[in-house]
Amino acid sequence: MFGYRRHHRRTLAYGMFQPEDHGLAAKNARVLERIYHKGQRLAWDGKEVLDALIAEHGPPTMPEETKQALGRVFAIIMWGELAAWRISAELADEIEPLEPKMAATSQAHDEARHFYVMHDYLEALGALPDGIDPGARRVLEGVMNADSLAKKLLGMQLMVEPLALTLFHVVKRLDLEPVLTHLLPYYERDEARHVALGVQYLPALLEGGGLLASLDILQYQFQLITWQLWSSYGVARDVATLGLDPRELVRVGKGKQLAALRQVFHDSPVPVSFPESIFNRYVESVVELTLPDPTGARSLTTRIRRAIQAAVSPIELQEVDVDPGIRDDQVPLIRGLGADDDPREPAMEAV
Repeated sequence: MFGYRRHHRRTLAYGMFQPEDHGLAAKNARVLERIYHKGQRLAWDGKEVLDALIAEHGPPTMPEETKQALGRVFAIIMWGELAAWRISAELADEIEPLEPKMAATSQAHDEARHFYVMHDYLEALGALPDGIDPGARRVLEGVMNADSLAKKLLGMQLMVEPLALTLFHVVKRLDLEPVLTHLLPYYERDEARHVALGVQYLPALLEGGGLLASLDILQYQFQLITWQLWSSYGVARDVATLGLDPRELVRVGKGKQLAALRQVFHDSPVPVSFPESIFNRYVESVVELTLPDPTGARSLTTRIRRAIQAAVSPIELQEVDVDPGIRDDQVPLIRGLGADDDPREPAMEAV
């Protein structure tokens, strides 16, 4: 009644100014603080950008089949941005040290903009989706309902965000529709900063957890990968309609996840090469089974044989750079461009 909810008693975080008390190295704290300030400076007006692109290129349009496929694929992006908005707001509330709290606050602002701009774009295109692929829904709900900050940070920043960056990059390269092509670099520039939050702060959350905590995190990662593969299978036909190879999309996304995760788990009690090998063989075997090579034999027998071969054979692990390398001229409507960065700190777009 009256919308009231019973909460646990809240207190002020008096220890927020001592990041080292939370296992956060001083250099990581400085980087996280700069994520906030750089996010403030490079924030863009979503309505202004979308209106300007439509004014320049005309209302978005594409063939009906392509439009419907794009709407279903980008439904995952739109609802994923809402999930990221909610998760980053929770992180900003629950994280105690000042610097990562600031970075998560900046991300919540970015994700709110990403959500409403993607909604407005799909509405202008006439492809606003009614729902979302079941596998993708499980991924997003699995991250939103994770039972620890570490899992939420891992799931959103290091598992979901790299896949979004992959989709943005490959769709932009296809140039399906000029408004979308010129809109996506604005998303890419923001999302790379979000991955940096996970890379810089997750080690502090994992420190001191021991072997069991690391194994729990790896089990959670395995669960998310399974749901992501289910989602890839669910949208494979739409992805192919857009002119993309679903298998290649999975592998590029996996490479970006690998690049981010290696930076986090290099000090883990579990040798990083072991879980990487297991996950890579698992992904490749499921890909062979559910996403058969369109240029090769598609019989069930052949797919099973290739899946077994992928599961037992050593597979070279290929990283793919998370940084999309967006130039200033690709995002001309960001007003804060051109200001000098502090040369003592790395750029936030790079992870």
